Amino acid sequence: MRVRFIEPAKQELEEAIAWYNQQQTGLGEQLRDEIKKCINLILKYPEMNPLISKSVRRGLVKRFPYGVLYSVRPSEIVVIAVMHLHRRPDYWIDRIADPNNS
Repeated sequence: MRVRFIEPAKQELEEAIAWYNQQQTGLGEQLRDEIKKCINLILKYPEMNPLISKSVRRGLVKRFPYGVLYSVRPSEIVVIAVMHLHRRPDYWIDRIADPNNS
């Protein structure tokens, strides 16, 4: 199984990494590492995280206030958002209705 980030999720990840690197050199890379660990766990156990909508699950990132929102497809995990957990909780919902994000 593979992992595919939709474009807005890729952008969110890169922006978060850049922001943390501005706060402290190397902190953004630490965030990237924690997100990779979260995604590896998702790959190993895709159904383990709770559903937050009909088809979207949320894996929590350790050490940082982020969640990886994803859908399980037959041959891939689609990352819908790399979401800061303390901001606008439902902003990503339109992404699951967008046919370009399927």
